[in-house]
Amino acid sequence: MINVNSSGESLGARYLAVRQQSLDICEPLEIEDHLVQPMDDASPPKWHLAHVTWFFETFLLKPFVSDYKVYDDAYEVLFNSYYNGVGEQHPRSKRGLLSRPTLVDILDYRRYVDEHMRRLLEGDLDQDRLFRVVLGLHHEQQHQELLYTDIKYNFGNNPLLPPYSEIHGRDRPAGEGRSLDFVAYEGGIYEIGVNPESISGLNFAFDNESPRHEVLVGDFAIADRPATNGEFLAFMNDGGYERPELWLSDAWGLLKRQRPEARWGCPLYWFERDGEWFEYTLRGVEPLAMSNPVCHVSAYEADAFARWKGMRLPTEQEWEVMASDIEIDGNFAESGTLHPGPVPAGRGVQQVFGDVWEWTASSYSAYPGFKPFAGALGEYNGKFMANQLVLRGGSCATPRSHIRRTYRNFFYPKDRWQFSGIRLAAAE
Repeated sequence: MINVNSSGESLGARYLAVRQQSLDICEPLEIEDHLVQPMDDASPPKWHLAHVTWFFETFLLKPFVSDYKVYDDAYEVLFNSYYNGVGEQHPRSKRGLLSRPTLVDILDYRRYVDEHMRRLLEGDLDQDRLFRVVLGLHHEQQHQELLYTDIKYNFGNNPLLPPYSEIHGRDRPAGEGRSLDFVAYEGGIYEIGVNPESISGLNFAFDNESPRHEVLVGDFAIADRPATNGEFLAFMNDGGYERPELWLSDAWGLLKRQRPEARWGCPLYWFERDGEWFEYTLRGVEPLAMSNPVCHVSAYEADAFARWKGMRLPTEQEWEVMASDIEIDGNFAESGTLHPGPVPAGRGVQQVFGDVWEWTASSYSAYPGFKPFAGALGEYNGKFMANQLVLRGGSCATPRSHIRRTYRNFFYPKDRWQFSGIRLAAAE
């Protein structure tokens, strides 16, 4: 049985393409760059390369290839991220201390696993094995986005502020900016999510996107574009970070606990020099583009900005209703810009997909009737359904083939090293 997607690409070809893309992302890096872990949440690039390989070895080769020999028993612990049902894990905060295995060792590990996966993919796959392969590919695409965000955090916190690569981050047309308008949607009963029965073969969705179910949504209006750098700068100039009435209690407490030299006063990667604002991008330092979507803000900052505007963040139900008839197109990783760009020409709701992940006001929790993946794979999403918020739409670092209208990303409200931005909803 040869599985193909809607474009006629075979599963084997897709496997090789996704695996190669991870290597392509790391190609501009020096060997030293592969080991750096600038914070607990940002893993070293070589750990990402090994972990996604561990995933295929652990969930496909070990259970389904009878004569398979594990590459290295120690890797089963070193590169297990959080699967308690599989076994022990090396502490996340200490991944950057693993000078060994070397990058060369890890690349050999990838070749070893890829060769065995190639043989597995040449045979017939039952639904369980096919599902695990496709899940593994989407898992690797998630880590490709994390590679970009973690590399950016490393370089963006290096005093040299080095560019990631001169060949990446190609220019997008300059934008003139446009006024913020709102599009109204009629309330009612809508269906959101994915039917589990529709997930088969290469047609994939994560377990947290299902089941499809009805939601009651009131009348709402949502912004026709994301909030811009210029608009967020106006919030800052109006004392936005110093006004407790704009901030949730947890957020204000976080601001007060921060060390003075590390206290938030602008989005991540912004800095002021001689009265002008700049930001670090993956191609180096650039003047702040006022018409670009504001990026690298936490949900706390997004919420405070919305309150300052007399507005709010949309719920994820409102977001999905809004996105239901919008083409999935936009500035994704394949564009090569690796940075959000100005709103394109045209009327109606714009930049729904790509550019920046959009914070919602919705907590990350289970849909009614949610069933996690079977076995240890059930740890993939479900156990994180506490104290996090949902983001929608993908970013300039998200692979295009990885995103869906129903895709539910999730992070803690304080997180801002992801390409996260703001789309406003009108106040009730």
